[in-house]
Amino acid sequence: MNYFNNFSYTISHIFLMLFLYLFISHRYSKTVTRCICFFSALLLSLTDCLKLNLFPDSTTCYIITTLFQIFITQFTGIFIAKKRNSKVLFIGLSASNYTIVGSVGASILRIYTGNEWLALAGNLLIHALILILLYLSIHNLWIQQYDMEDAKGWWELCLIPVFFYCSFSCIAFFPYTLYENPENTLGILCFIVTMFVSYTVVLRYIESDAKRKDIYWKNVLFESYIKGLENQYYLVEQSEQNLKILRHDMRHYSAMICHLLNTGEYEEIQKIASHIQEVAEQNKVVSYCSNLMVNTIISKMMETANALSITVHLNLFVPKQLPVNVYEFTSVIANLFENAIHCVKDFPPDQRSIEVKIHCESDHLLFHMKNEYQEEILFHPVTGLPKSQKGGDHGLGMQSVLAFSNKINGSIDCFCEDGIFEIILFAKF
Repeated sequence: MNYFNNFSYTISHIFLMLFLYLFISHRYSKTVTRCICFFSALLLSLTDCLKLNLFPDSTTCYIITTLFQIFITQFTGIFIAKKRNSKVLFIGLSASNYTIVGSVGASILRIYTGNEWLALAGNLLIHALILILLYLSIHNLWIQQYDMEDAKGWWELCLIPVFFYCSFSCIAFFPYTLYENPENTLGILCFIVTMFVSYTVVLRYIESDAKRKDIYWKNVLFESYIKGLENQYYLVEQSEQNLKILRHDMRHYSAMICHLLNTGEYEEIQKIASHIQEVAEQNKVVSYCSNLMVNTIISKMMETANALSITVHLNLFVPKQLPVNVYEFTSVIANLFENAIHCVKDFPPDQRSIEVKIHCESDHLLFHMKNEYQEEILFHPVTGLPKSQKGGDHGLGMQSVLAFSNKINGSIDCFCEDGIFEIILFAKF
């Protein structure tokens, strides 16, 4: 029996499942996920006995068993994943590549030292170093990318680990092994370096793309903020001008009132007083809250709603200092408000209504948006949030809301009842 290869492959299978366990957000509890990974590793080790021990010279058995093991590995990753998409397949295929490096390292050590125990120790050490290095360097970045809703383009990226895996297999294991062609050692070492460099480039690209999207949404938010400030400045300027005119005309109104008092024309006095009050009300600058940026975004949204004859029932409590990031907070307001406006803007005038409740206090945060809807609303099966029916890059606003909720450990609930759509975001600090 080929004990060395059995032990070497078993070590690789264990680290393969550890990689999947650490780099995939779990659908099930930790105990259930660990049990699934354990039985998958056990099944992979048992199937190794077929191609290594029972039928070591059968090419057909080797191919069928290897394909079955690939299926088990990728199925395990997809099965335990919270979100089952192309990103899970990418990390599963990548896990196979990283663990294959340990097996290659064991073979090289055995060839050049002749010591099987040293080769197995090297196998274990290489696997542990790779896993620790990857966990410390890219784990947080990867989980952040994985939790993002957008999976566009990841099917193409999956081709990278597929071709690396096929190349590794052809050079080091099948149809001829490294033991039969030890002169391939230098080539496969260069190939390993190429793989690590390629993955580094891919991950840097992913990180850069995430930052680009983050900068894009911040620019959109700042653009709305600047436009809101410009509108407020214009309103203040107009109000000041109108109030200057009113103050200038007050001496004329005073003279008229005195004359009307002498003649007993009290109804005319009442009309003049109403006119003065009306002018003062028209030139009053509305302040929705004490936080400048939130007030600006709310003002911008209210201006849009008023232009579309949408009635907004606003219940707002936002302090000057927020317990969360103000840019992310205002982005959520803008996204949810804009979605509600878009939903009701084409309704008959008497149905254009939105209810907005935003409370942000030191111990909790609450968003509650409510509006009527007519077209069917489709919900994402995993996140439970409304899905965009436009395709492409639409729906990124809800992804931003979900990312904010996850960051503050909040919960989101969406539901439709009697023609009313409601979304609630709540977080307790």
